[in-house]
Amino acid sequence: MKTWVRSGTNRIFAGILGGIAEQMGMEAKWLRIIFVLLVLVTALLPMSLLYILLMFVMPNDQGNPTR
Repeated sequence: MKTWVRSGTNRIFAGILGGIAEQMGMEAKWLRIIFVLLVLVTALLPMSLLYILLMFVMPNDQGNPTR
């Protein structure tokens, strides 16, 4: 099983959703749409905290340069 890494190329903010989408073999835009909907449905806090936590826990992708 591969570990999730933050994407170095498919990123808008921190590359977390882009990295997860690359690992799952799906387009990042769909994962971003789902994430935004979950953020709105859960009143911002739980999903926002999860995203911030993942910023510190998920390593950067070493094969792709960061911008």
